[in-house]
Amino acid sequence: MNKTLLILRHEFLKTIKRTGFVVLTLSLPVLALLGMGIYRIASGVERPAPTATETGYVDEAGGFDRFTTQGNIALVRFDSRSAASQALVEKKIKDYLVIPADFLSTGMISRFTLQRELTPPTATEAAIRKFISDNLLAGKLSENAIARVETPLRLVTTTLNSTGGVSAQQGGLASFVVPAIFSFLLGLSLIFSSTYVLQSLSEEKENRLMEILLSSVSTRQLLTGKVLGLGAAGLAQVIVWVLSFPLLLKLASSYLGGFLSSLQVPAGFWVLGVVYFILGYLVFAVLSACIAAVTSSMQEAQGLAGIYTVFIFSPFWFLSLIMLYPNNPAWIVFSAFPLTAPVLTMMRLGVTGVPAWQLALSLAVLVASVIGGLLLAAKLLRTYLLMYGKRPGLAQIARGLRGS
Repeated sequence: MNKTLLILRHEFLKTIKRTGFVVLTLSLPVLALLGMGIYRIASGVERPAPTATETGYVDEAGGFDRFTTQGNIALVRFDSRSAASQALVEKKIKDYLVIPADFLSTGMISRFTLQRELTPPTATEAAIRKFISDNLLAGKLSENAIARVETPLRLVTTTLNSTGGVSAQQGGLASFVVPAIFSFLLGLSLIFSSTYVLQSLSEEKENRLMEILLSSVSTRQLLTGKVLGLGAAGLAQVIVWVLSFPLLLKLASSYLGGFLSSLQVPAGFWVLGVVYFILGYLVFAVLSACIAAVTSSMQEAQGLAGIYTVFIFSPFWFLSLIMLYPNNPAWIVFSAFPLTAPVLTMMRLGVTGVPAWQLALSLAVLVASVIGGLLLAAKLLRTYLLMYGKRPGLAQIARGLRGS
């Protein structure tokens, strides 16, 4: 046991002294503080007042002659398309519209400009819409009714608990921000932590240092010490993020306000985040140990490891679907799949309440995967760790496992 602790201590201290580890650990609070500082400086700079612009229009349908001032945009009427085109060429107006005679039946309006655009400017499109709707509804509805037609509603959703009271955890985009950021950083930490296991074992095997180590420690002691030591370093990284999040959110809400002031992250989220990191790390660490055992070089090991590390960030490929349909059966299944469970489950927790049975199933599968992976990794390490040269095929590995 003392040898295992020595290996654990060595790997932990070696990892936390890595430049990449320190940079990744401090990147979250440093970049957050830097972003808030830049925002505060930029918000203190006096912005120039928006300049008024003129947009021409040709009214072939008739009746569009009122409400020609919309914010900073003034709509100037022209009698013909040629007159509007001439004014545009002479840059007296920035663009012009043609409201055709059949507008009421087609709803089509043509806009002409001298500059290529991906889409019309938001302010311009909003001004045109309001100009059209104001003229169409003028004299038919009251001003309040027109305002409601143009802005029909502001929908406010409140989540109730099982007793009918207002829940302490409300939904909305604000509640998803922190889980999404944390899930991304969790994925990074899982990749880096498990990669350290892969690098450590592969380097020691490639330079024959493994032969010296195994002359004084057992395979089990070596594997346990490395996995726990590197896992402790990764856990320290996650704890730094967990402790810095509330302070950064409080500071950001005082600087930025808005929806940041409504962010609510329950303590249970952070507890589950740490639990999923530990179990997720152990799953990827034992997979890394298995790959390091059967490969003959660092380059080959990293190539194979890239296959399963893709699964860590795969939930982000379907981010919009997860936000819209967090309880879809597909996400429930992948929340129990050990390679996607840590990141996907934390993302779902930011969108909706994940039932207790799904969390229990996800954690149980992860625990079972860790136990099975440790047994498999120990067998592979005993069988192939001191093997050099060509990597064994799957059939050879299966025969070796049956014979071990």
